Amino acid sequence: MGRYVFKLPDVGEGTAEAEIVAWHVAVGDTIAEDQHLVDVMTDKATVEMTSPVSGKVLALHGEPGSMAPVGAPLVVLDVDGAGNDTESKSGNGAVPAAKAKAPPPAPKLEEKKPAPKATPAAPTPKPTTVAAPAPAPVARAFGDKPLASPAVRKRAQELGIHLQYVPGSGPAGRITHADLDGYVARGTPSVRPSAGYARRDGEEEIKVIGLRRKIAEKMQDSKRRIPHYAYVEEVDMTELEALRAHLNATKRDDQPKLTLLPFIMRALVRVLPEFPQINARFDDEAGVVHRFAPVHIGIATQTPNGLIVPVVRHAEAMDLWQAAAEVARVSGLARDNKAGKDDLSGSTITITSLGPLGGIVTTPVINHPEVAIIGPNAIIDRPVVHNGHIAVRKMMNLSSSFDHRVVDGYDAAQFIQRLKSLLQHPSTMFMD
Repeated sequence: MGRYVFKLPDVGEGTAEAEIVAWHVAVGDTIAEDQHLVDVMTDKATVEMTSPVSGKVLALHGEPGSMAPVGAPLVVLDVDGAGNDTESKSGNGAVPAAKAKAPPPAPKLEEKKPAPKATPAAPTPKPTTVAAPAPAPVARAFGDKPLASPAVRKRAQELGIHLQYVPGSGPAGRITHADLDGYVARGTPSVRPSAGYARRDGEEEIKVIGLRRKIAEKMQDSKRRIPHYAYVEEVDMTELEALRAHLNATKRDDQPKLTLLPFIMRALVRVLPEFPQINARFDDEAGVVHRFAPVHIGIATQTPNGLIVPVVRHAEAMDLWQAAAEVARVSGLARDNKAGKDDLSGSTITITSLGPLGGIVTTPVINHPEVAIIGPNAIIDRPVVHNGHIAVRKMMNLSSSFDHRVVDGYDAAQFIQRLKSLLQHPSTMFMD
């Protein structure tokens, strides 16, 4: 038997380190070749690391959220054969398994002391069962957090029990289900049949790691570096919504259903040539604005892991159906965590939409290093003055943000007004 040390490989793109996102094995596991070991995240994407050999896990290096340089040991395995850990024979390099995550040692059982010999004059006493005394009630100071699992906390809330006053018999005073049962059995007056007004206690710490950390860093970077200029305009979407409903009702079976996004994309590619400073990326470190002829549209997509922006490339060359199909494809890849570097980079302008949750107004954060972002809000039926009469129309606010270092307020307003004109008269966006 030997030891095999699996080290973080070079995942390309000049990556020097990666963040450990999640472990999929534990110390003591017996694993097979090609089994999923760990997820690591680079600046580009999340990568699944698999084991090149079979063996038993002796040690894991690094907690989720910690950074590991390329070449650093991640997993130590006990394998058949010599393995690859030659340094351990000389006592250098290998990290002992004791430093790894290991299951807690089994509790030691106290040795049973022999019972004292009975004297001839006294009969041997019969064993009796004596109930252990209940723990004394703990009066915790205000603000002290009682230790309990989420399941115990939820049950206590349903019972209307304040954990602050429940004695805990577990390690370090942790409150268990048995402690709750004992508390209820003693007829404590604080127990209520209804939890509608039960006081809530507890605090949960969530470490910001992985994709959530990347999102936080990017949003912070965007807001710190870019002076945002927000502009909101009201748009009458009645004609466009009628056209969309008609096209969906008459589409072929092989054509995707049209949402609002393909129409906004089509309007963008028609207007952006008039405003080249908006279809751009600003390298503020070099002091250079890169203006683009192609329109690569980022589609802000909510995924189980957080907000990701996959890219629809060359939207100017797509009709409505092609744009709808490509939006579905790239957003699906993002939600399934299968989007690659090319799917997530290179956008020149971004659309962010919350769909029916769009609200009245948003102030979207620019996707650095782009200089503009468009955020359609919810479409609602509202009475407005139309052709001199009060009429119910489908109205939507169009929110937007611009990098004021590159885009002047007047140009931003003109751009949104041209976009509004095409959306209110959708047939014009298909005319040359």
